[in-house]
Amino acid sequence: GRHVFHDTPDGIADDYELYLAEQGYGGQEYAGGMTQNEFLTRTWHLPEETHPINWATREMCKYIRRRDPRKPGFWYLSYSTPHPPLTPLQAYMDLYRDAPLDEPAMGNWSENFDDLPHHIKTLSNPEDLSLCRANRHEWELTRRAYYATLTHLDHQIRVVIGYLRENGLLDNTIILFTSDHGHMVGEHGLWCMTPFYEMSAKIPFIIMPVQGDVRMPAGTSDHRLADVGDIMPTLLDLARVDIPDTVDRQSLVSDPPREYLYGEHGEGVAAMRMIHDKRFKLIYYPVDNCSQLFDIDSDPRECVDLAQDPNHTGDLERLHELLLDNLYGDDTGWVKEGNLVGLPAIEYIPSANRSMRNQRGLRFM
Repeated sequence: GRHVFHDTPDGIADDYELYLAEQGYGGQEYAGGMTQNEFLTRTWHLPEETHPINWATREMCKYIRRRDPRKPGFWYLSYSTPHPPLTPLQAYMDLYRDAPLDEPAMGNWSENFDDLPHHIKTLSNPEDLSLCRANRHEWELTRRAYYATLTHLDHQIRVVIGYLRENGLLDNTIILFTSDHGHMVGEHGLWCMTPFYEMSAKIPFIIMPVQGDVRMPAGTSDHRLADVGDIMPTLLDLARVDIPDTVDRQSLVSDPPREYLYGEHGEGVAAMRMIHDKRFKLIYYPVDNCSQLFDIDSDPRECVDLAQDPNHTGDLERLHELLLDNLYGDDTGWVKEGNLVGLPAIEYIPSANRSMRNQRGLRFM
């Protein structure tokens, strides 16, 4: 993927910025006024061919063209979108101009800001106009821009697949499409990534094996629990390469499904931990020893928190035990005499406007 350093006065130009400069648009990637974590939106302000999605697609095709035909190939294409800034092409926004939109889910636990877990409050800062509970016009515009960007992405992936086909490589190429995270696009009042709620944590995992590989028949779905750590052993298995004994994740081709999935994000007061057993999901926040429990089967949008429901005490305790089995390092400080005690409650102090804090401007090269 593309990563730009910000700890030097002028930054360090990456390949995409150099490309823009060669086209006569040096330093103008953010001239439209958007930021890297902004969920407000506007259409792309430069010619279509300069859009980051189109540029990444062309670069991928160039890499494939320059392959050594005597050796196996391995190509990795990382689109930066739909991560903000949301700057869709106008043609794709037009596709969704009159499309009906489903409203973002709001749960019984997310309607009152004061009741949110402490760390979720920091992600749903009412003082931050780009991330707060936006008015209807704002969230509709943002969701249309998000869907427009995804459709643009879909079409450009088709270009890559078409290039493979026209060069006689498609039938013998394994394709895996996934993402490092999803996005909360207004769900539960959140406009962000990183929480363990489904819209953020549940990602695509689409695999196309080589033609004739009966281990993954076309059109089939596998609903097992998986994570990005499973990518390596799965690809090795599909390529019929031995998986090293040191690999501790699973091949989705030949390994049995796991019984539960453990997830972690952040440290200290920003820590979030998760246990998912395919039906129930526990999300744990150590500050104020806060747990949330959702029945994903009956409540896939996570609108009802069952953590305080006496009918689900057993489910909560069972997932707590699994969480205790997986804690390590500093996280063990959240445990006393075998029980989760977490960290003390702390006062929520609104942060500065995140949008303005990450605002980007013109860059002169």
